Amino acid sequence: MLTTEQVVDLCFNHLVTAQHRLVALYRLGVLDRFRPLRPTGSESWRYSLGPMGAALVAAERGIEAPRPSVLRDRVTALAAGQRTSHTLGLNSFFCALHKAARERPGAAVIAWWSERRCAAEWGDFVRPDAYGIWEEDGRRVEFFLEHDTGSEPLSRVAGKLAGYRDLAEAEGTARPVCFWLATPGREPTLRRALTETTLPVATAVVGAGSPAGAVWLVAGEQAPRRRLAELTGRPAEARA
Repeated sequence: MLTTEQVVDLCFNHLVTAQHRLVALYRLGVLDRFRPLRPTGSESWRYSLGPMGAALVAAERGIEAPRPSVLRDRVTALAAGQRTSHTLGLNSFFCALHKAARERPGAAVIAWWSERRCAAEWGDFVRPDAYGIWEEDGRRVEFFLEHDTGSEPLSRVAGKLAGYRDLAEAEGTARPVCFWLATPGREPTLRRALTETTLPVATAVVGAGSPAGAVWLVAGEQAPRRRLAELTGRPAEARA
């Protein structure tokens, strides 16, 4: 599920060009689309696979295409799901990274793993919202992403670090854990809750700039904010 603007960030330079292409694919049945009903104004279209698109993907993977009724149920679940805004926030993060990579020579998104894939890989320890690898000017950073929409108590958000510490000890290295916060008021409070961690943790606020840019404030530091490529992992520290 991607909004028009997210598709633009992924692979277009102009909004109007993307709109024309998306409408054409929608009319062909390659894509389906929906948007929330609002009393005034309207929101951006949200696109997902249509019957033809799902058939093409199934053929490419060598599996049976979903029935139209199953596909409709999936689209309805996307439209009405409680985690829709959370999913869109995660998608915006990585689409913005792709845009930054297109605009900056020597930059690339090497990996973008979903929550489901992360759970399959590390579910015994942690279930991050996403995992990514970003490369810029010869630097490569692997990171876990936690997208905070403000729906959970900050104590629970900070409590997730226990699992990341267990994973770091098991693997022998600690990857950066990046908290992407939907509201700026949450950042100072969350940072106070992160003061005791020995993990490489950084926070940034949606809307502060590109997630590839100098928007990340490392736990234990007051300034300056760093670029994503400047975040580094470290060897895991053994428990006392």
